[in-house]
Amino acid sequence: MNREDRKKDRGKFNAEETVSRLYPFIVRVFDVYEIQNSGETLYFYGTPKVDAETLTGELWEPLQRFGFGCVLKYELGEYILQVSPEKKAKEKIWLNLVLFIATFFTTMVCGAWMFGVNLEEEPFQLFKGLSFTLAIMAVLGSHEMAHYAMARYHGMKASLPYFIPFPTFIGTMGAVIRYKGPVPSRKALFDVGVAGPLAGLFMSVAVTIIGLNLEMPAVEPLPGSMMFDLGMPPLFVFIQTLVGATGQNLHPVAFAGWVGMFVTLLNLLPAGQLDGGHILRAMMGKKAEKISFLMPRILFLTGIYVIYWLKEDGVIWIFWALLLWVFSAAGHPSPLHDKVELDKKRILLGIITFILGFLCFTLIPFKPIS
Repeated sequence: MNREDRKKDRGKFNAEETVSRLYPFIVRVFDVYEIQNSGETLYFYGTPKVDAETLTGELWEPLQRFGFGCVLKYELGEYILQVSPEKKAKEKIWLNLVLFIATFFTTMVCGAWMFGVNLEEEPFQLFKGLSFTLAIMAVLGSHEMAHYAMARYHGMKASLPYFIPFPTFIGTMGAVIRYKGPVPSRKALFDVGVAGPLAGLFMSVAVTIIGLNLEMPAVEPLPGSMMFDLGMPPLFVFIQTLVGATGQNLHPVAFAGWVGMFVTLLNLLPAGQLDGGHILRAMMGKKAEKISFLMPRILFLTGIYVIYWLKEDGVIWIFWALLLWVFSAAGHPSPLHDKVELDKKRILLGIITFILGFLCFTLIPFKPIS
């Protein structure tokens, strides 16, 4: 037997071993009458015992366990279940680290500015912004890491957080993680969606309490800097009352808590693929599409009301309305087990989460001080 024949034998043996592992799971939902293989791909010919959605949902978890994925096809009058190994892309951890370091620096610059530091004249005073950096990174990082941990718990593939350095008044555009592959169930969709806002809001409250107990020194605004008057959401006002804070100037750490609440509000808008969109889709199924359709229009009307009736700056709501209009137009992908509804505990948690998000709402989040 030559070398090529031995390779073929090993390939055939591996295919048979794989079939023996996967076959018990497949026959639960698919009557098999023939099996073929081409390279590492297996073709099961037969008849589905359930609809396509249920079939792929039932097979997703056991196939994932062995590193395989499946596709159900109908060709030339017969059903074919195609099973093949999933290619594992290498994570570029260095990119996450570089973005983290860059965001750490840009937020520290903004934090130093909040303390009135002129970095051109006193570059070594940059570290005065460290408290703001630690606070805002904790708020944003806890949000994304909660998503990541819950996604991995449900067997979903997710990247580590990518922080986004950006020259805004907080030095960042936040952080994101990337999901790869389908969502296995409405339960997984809900758990992943709700974990981020709850963890981020918990950290925001903690940071706010710490910040309100810190004394903000009197600082002179830097020449050319823009000052903002912040609108305080009900949750922030409640915490202020609780700790007895009466000062007009917020410590940057408390401001990081305010930012966390505002980010939580935006993320919990029930539209598209925002966290609120995920939660609502898991709670209501496809009926959530109606609310997702209405949300950008509600935000647009809110912006118009603020601009023309209150004579204030409502551009933020116009901007988010247009953004959601674009991103919610594509709809929300269905989880594999879409027919299995959520339990009552998760429904209650979802309602509480939306209420907490509403407590982070303020009609005029910020306006420039002339």
